[in-house]
Amino acid sequence: MNRREFVKCVVGGAAAFVSGCGSAAANRDAGKDDRPNIVLIMADDLGYGDVGCYGGTWIRTPNIDALAAGGMRFTDYHSNGAVCSPTRAALLTGRYQQRCGIEEVVFAKGPSRETGMPLSEMTFAEVLQGKGYVTGIFGKWHLGYNVEFNPAKQGFDEFRGYVSGNVDYHSHFDGAGIEDWWKDSEKVPEQGYVTDLITKHAIDFIERHKDKPFCLYLPHEAPHYPYQGRKDPVERLGGDKINVRTKRQDIPRAYKEMVEAMDEGIGRVVETVKRLGLERKTFIFFCSDNGATKDGSNGPLNGFKASLWEGGHRVPAVAYWPGKIKAATTCNQTVLGMDVFPTMASITSSELPAGLKLDGVDLSGVLFESESLPERTVFWRYRKQKAVRKGPWKLLVQGSDAKLFNLDADLGEEKDLAGDKPEIVTMLRGELAAWERGL
Repeated sequence: MNRREFVKCVVGGAAAFVSGCGSAAANRDAGKDDRPNIVLIMADDLGYGDVGCYGGTWIRTPNIDALAAGGMRFTDYHSNGAVCSPTRAALLTGRYQQRCGIEEVVFAKGPSRETGMPLSEMTFAEVLQGKGYVTGIFGKWHLGYNVEFNPAKQGFDEFRGYVSGNVDYHSHFDGAGIEDWWKDSEKVPEQGYVTDLITKHAIDFIERHKDKPFCLYLPHEAPHYPYQGRKDPVERLGGDKINVRTKRQDIPRAYKEMVEAMDEGIGRVVETVKRLGLERKTFIFFCSDNGATKDGSNGPLNGFKASLWEGGHRVPAVAYWPGKIKAATTCNQTVLGMDVFPTMASITSSELPAGLKLDGVDLSGVLFESESLPERTVFWRYRKQKAVRKGPWKLLVQGSDAKLFNLDADLGEEKDLAGDKPEIVTMLRGELAAWERGL
């Protein structure tokens, strides 16, 4: 029995134990299933200043704003990576992405196209499957192009979407000119605007599984390029055939339309949950996979996607669960994407397999009781950049240069305090080195 088989066996056994060790418990609880549903929604390249509830004014996001008004808004939430694939690996596994070798983008062109997240990694979908959940992903995968790395192989019962980093919103061709739209582990073309297809399949999934616990993962493409609204022309065709690209002066208009279409879809998903009477037993979490590019807005934050300045990884995040999470609350504690997995396991009472150690922490006390997290040090690493955060202190290392910021007093990272606080620089450098050795 290999590690993956062992882990799945343990998860299944733990789930059976928790539910009462068999059919007797199932019969006793028949008609009364209080396991909460999970809806995890992630935008792609959405910045801090692109959302109304974070001070953004140039795009209308009434449905995301409504989730914040009815739940908890995080002001210090961070993606584990500053680009797509690493963030998704950490989100799905609850561990630093470096542990599974996904520290760089899995590109459509070149040798990395043959790589992906190892099947030995345990995803939150697999853990929830062991608890009796039906699991679905609709949208972007970006953790391996080959079918061996498909979501259907890593805990998801249903998958409709694309496996690459981005596709044409209309033709569904990836950056290498290869058609990329899947149904489970087979390519099945489907006509439609990507954002609307994600919403359509999400609603269908909820309606079909309304009578059983479900975990729905919606990794949107918007507002990642190519910049295309619903009525914009196709940009990519098969092979090297390229249509007219969005012109530079037209990108803001397209970007705005893309975010607003995604927000509209989120509203329709939430409305479906409400219409089916599932609102008070459904945990909804929304976030972005990294900061915005220069075509979007990171508000008061310095830097953009692919950088380890705050603008590269501090992103919007909202948790919503009426009756469980108090409305209109704000969390100012440092939270990372890898914390979502242990939180989902906790609120679903799912046992983790023996030997599985997560880097993320359970946020349920923060969400439901406004508790404070224990002090911890967290880390980022991407190419020649490294960052370490402890309390308000952030050390940003770029090559041989190191800068120190007090983010409580300087969110825009404008005043380098490295020369004034050498003892803090030394401490954080030591913790960073220890973390890297531990990887």
